[in-house]
Amino acid sequence: MPVTYTKVEKITDVAAVKEAYKPTHPGLFEVVYSEGDYNSKLVACKSYAKGEIICKVEGTTPGPKRYTSVQVAKDGHIELNSDLVFMNHSCNPTVSLDTDSMAVVAVVDLKEGDNLTFFYPSSEWEMDQPFTCWCGADKCVKSIQGAKFLSSEVMSRYFTTSHIQQLISERDA
Repeated sequence: MPVTYTKVEKITDVAAVKEAYKPTHPGLFEVVYSEGDYNSKLVACKSYAKGEIICKVEGTTPGPKRYTSVQVAKDGHIELNSDLVFMNHSCNPTVSLDTDSMAVVAVVDLKEGDNLTFFYPSSEWEMDQPFTCWCGADKCVKSIQGAKFLSSEVMSRYFTTSHIQQLISERDA
């Protein structure tokens, strides 16, 4: 696994990017590149059953809160340094990013080609780069700012990491 990993935000030459692409988890999932800003996605290379561990999260490095980082503790963030950085947000996620066990787990049955998405507030208290959600889920929360800005009722619909559970408990006490 590479020591550093650079996510390309705006792709203008999809063919060149695809040609240079080397998957970090061959056979498990891969990046599907699309032109434009933030349009690429991570898809399954095989089927996974609900509850199945898709992969362990390894090769990370600690770092500051950034739009590419994942919160792993009340005051700690990591860079994934792998294709996992291409997991997009969805209010109807297909996987959980369990930072307690450092694993990506299927939350629904997945088949080859399905998008791997997770609910960003499940691990993020306050997003470095909030955004308007366009996932289209029936219960879309519309504005992705972090768990801090969502009710306990909304958060109870999702898998959440222990640090987010603790921060919600502290906020609601």
